[in-house]
Amino acid sequence: MLKEEKMGKLHIIDHPMIMHKLTLMRDKDTGAKDFRQLLSEISMLMGYEITRDLPMEDVAIETPVARMAAKKISGKKLAIVPILRAGLGMVDGLLSLIPVAKVGHIGLYRDPETHMPVEYYCKMPPDIDNRIVILADPMLATGGSASDAISMLKKRGCTSIKLMCLVGAPEGAKLVMEQHPDVDIYIAAMDERLNEQKYIVPGLGDAGDRLFGTK
Repeated sequence: MLKEEKMGKLHIIDHPMIMHKLTLMRDKDTGAKDFRQLLSEISMLMGYEITRDLPMEDVAIETPVARMAAKKISGKKLAIVPILRAGLGMVDGLLSLIPVAKVGHIGLYRDPETHMPVEYYCKMPPDIDNRIVILADPMLATGGSASDAISMLKKRGCTSIKLMCLVGAPEGAKLVMEQHPDVDIYIAAMDERLNEQKYIVPGLGDAGDRLFGTK
């Protein structure tokens, strides 16, 4: 008997409003305040697409006029897991759309010499293994941090994971899809390449520094 395995897909969400706000974020003259606001707004807009396939069920309700069979989200609950620190900027936008979602945190930083991710923090809701997880990180550069974060979630029993990024490079998307073919990737823009410092080109710079006004 053949075993059917779900394969992840790359979804590019190029809605005009997202593209417009992303252009403003890319501009080097956009300050931290506006950068934060734009990231939150884009995250909410992307959230509509990411939650498009949530299962629904019929429920009986009564409006002020009549009784009816209406639709309600069913099945697993959701969790939002940002990769620190830049992923924090995506949480509020998603929570405005899914206010009952639980929030976990994964701390990874990129080693300045090897450019490889290093774990320093991980804290999850106790029932994370029974939730659909939206893993949030604005930049998908080498793919190392995202791939490691997905592995950390899988070790905690997570079986339904969606990776949500703002800007990506082909190298990063390829790595994640090879190492985690069961995870869908949702991204607003796929840029050209990585430079020698492993930054996305043209990208938008260091999302964490621009988000928090650091260097």
